[in-house]
Amino acid sequence: MTESNKKPPIYVTQPVLPPLEEFIPYLEQIWENKWLTNNGPFHQQFEQALCDHLGVNYISLFTNGTLALVTALQSMRITGEVITTPYSFVATAHSLLWNGIKPVFVDIDPETLNLDPAKIEAAITPQTTAIMPVHCYGHPCDVLRIQEIADNYGLKVIYDAAHAFGVQCHGGSVLKHGDLSILSFHATKVFNTFEGGAIISPDAKTKRHIDHLKNFGFVDEVTVVASGINGKMSEINAAFGMLQLKGIDQAIQKRQAIDAQYRAGLAHIPGLHFLSQTSEQVSNYAYFPILVQADYPLSRDALYQKLRDEGIYARRYFYPLISDFPMYRGMPSAAHANLPVAKEIAEQVICLPIFPDLSSDQVDSIIELLAH
Repeated sequence: MTESNKKPPIYVTQPVLPPLEEFIPYLEQIWENKWLTNNGPFHQQFEQALCDHLGVNYISLFTNGTLALVTALQSMRITGEVITTPYSFVATAHSLLWNGIKPVFVDIDPETLNLDPAKIEAAITPQTTAIMPVHCYGHPCDVLRIQEIADNYGLKVIYDAAHAFGVQCHGGSVLKHGDLSILSFHATKVFNTFEGGAIISPDAKTKRHIDHLKNFGFVDEVTVVASGINGKMSEINAAFGMLQLKGIDQAIQKRQAIDAQYRAGLAHIPGLHFLSQTSEQVSNYAYFPILVQADYPLSRDALYQKLRDEGIYARRYFYPLISDFPMYRGMPSAAHANLPVAKEIAEQVICLPIFPDLSSDQVDSIIELLAH
C-alpha cells in the first residue's frame, strides 16, 4: 500500500465525542459557577443521572477507575490475600499492591474468560479476605456462585466492572452484585468522561465513607477521619459525562450492530472462535475478542501483524497475563501450571475494532482480511 492511498488507521476502540458546540454551554456554566471540582453542581447531577440510568442507588464518582479500585479496597479494610484473575488489565492487581495486599491468581473459565468459580475454593487460605473478579469484556461473572463461596468463607467480593457499564444479568444491573463494584470511564470505554471512574455502593453509609476517602478523609473543614486520597472527579469531566449519557443508548445499539456483523462474517472461518452471547444478559458490546486457534492458517501474532500492516490496530488484549509481569511472576499462584486456561487464551486472543463510528464497510474489510 503506497503512502498516497494509505487509509487512516483503525484502532480497537475510539472515543465517542459529541459535537463540540454541544459541550460549550456546559463549559460556560462551569465558568459562570466558578466551581471546578469538589462536589460541584454537575458532579451532583451526574451522580444522580448515573444512578437513574444504571439502576443503582448509590454511586461515588472518581477521577479514574484505578483510584476507585484502590479506594474500594481501603473502604472495605481488605488485608492479607485477595483471590483475583490473571486475565485483566494490570490495574486490577496493581490496586492490591498499592494497598499492601497479596494477589492470589486463579485460572479462568475457557468459555466466559472470567474467574472460574470451580477454582476459587482451593485457593482460599486463612489469610484470604476477599475475592476480586473482573467482568471481562463486559460479560458477567458467575455472580451467584461467587457470592455463595464468599458467604461460605466469610469473604468480601469487590467486582472490577471497568468493562461493564450498563450490563445486566439476573434481571438487574450487574453492578448490584458483590459488596462493591467499580466502573471505569476512561476514553476508550463504552461510556467515557475523558478520564473517570466510580464505585457503586450498597447503602448510604458505605457511600458516605467512600466519599470521605476520595477527598483526603475530610468530613468537614476541620475534621479528617481517614487517610484518604485525592480521587475527586472535576466538574468538566462530570459535565462531559452528562452530555455523553444523552447518546449512550444509541452508541450501544451501533456496537450491537457491529458485533452482529462480525459474528455473521466470521462464523464460517475455520480456526477463529468468538465468545457466545446468552439471552440471560444485556450486553454493552464493549469488545469483540476472537481466539486464533491451531487450525487457522496464521499464528495469532502473524495475524496481529497482518492487521497492523493494513492499518488495523487490533490488540492482544490481555497479553501478557498480569501474572507474567515482573512484580507478580515470582508468586506461587502466578506459575503457568496453575493457570493453563488463562495462558492458552492469552496466546490466542485478538480484540478487533468495535466503536460506534466504525462503518459497515470497514467491518467488511476487516472480515475480508481475516478470511484470506
